Amino acid sequence: MNKFISFAACAIVAASCAHKPAATWSEYESVLIFDSDSLMKVLVIDDPADSLFLRDKSIDLTTADIDSDIYRKLSKLMLATVVHEDGVGIAGPQVGIGRRIVAVQRFDKEGEPFEVYPNIRITAFRGDKEPGGEGCLSVPGWRGTVSRYRDIDIAYTSPLTLHDTTETVQGFSAVIFQHETDHLDGVIYIDRADTLMRR
Repeated sequence: MNKFISFAACAIVAASCAHKPAATWSEYESVLIFDSDSLMKVLVIDDPADSLFLRDKSIDLTTADIDSDIYRKLSKLMLATVVHEDGVGIAGPQVGIGRRIVAVQRFDKEGEPFEVYPNIRITAFRGDKEPGGEGCLSVPGWRGTVSRYRDIDIAYTSPLTLHDTTETVQGFSAVIFQHETDHLDGVIYIDRADTLMRR
């Protein structure tokens, strides 16, 4: 009887583990993140290897990826890097990580905090596009005018609950989300710019 109970318990554990997603960080990603001290190198389109990487599409993170020390360190590094560079947003590919993760300054929230969003997608656009000025840490020395929506919905995996979450974002923060999620699809703002000029 005890053997049967032990076998049944093992079967239940094995079944639950089979349905639990595993962390999928590559060795390259782990080394890049843990070897970074307090900041990460920002990839730029002037470098041919960087440019190729910036044009790749990013992949999702599993819940195990998000619930890991690697993710927590990456989040801190991305936040430190974008603040150090005087940016308002940064995406995974810009620091050599081909995952759907962005850090965005929320000008629509009290204190204008920077926040990190894994598995981010824009799920709705409302109103008309409006032109506005944009720059990019990966395109140094240039500014452009890009038409973007000012009222959007975003969906992402909450790092706190590991559940899918949606919210509405308006104003300049909505523009930043569009710019950063473009990076996750291999699109750079100069692809959408109506005008470009040297700074």
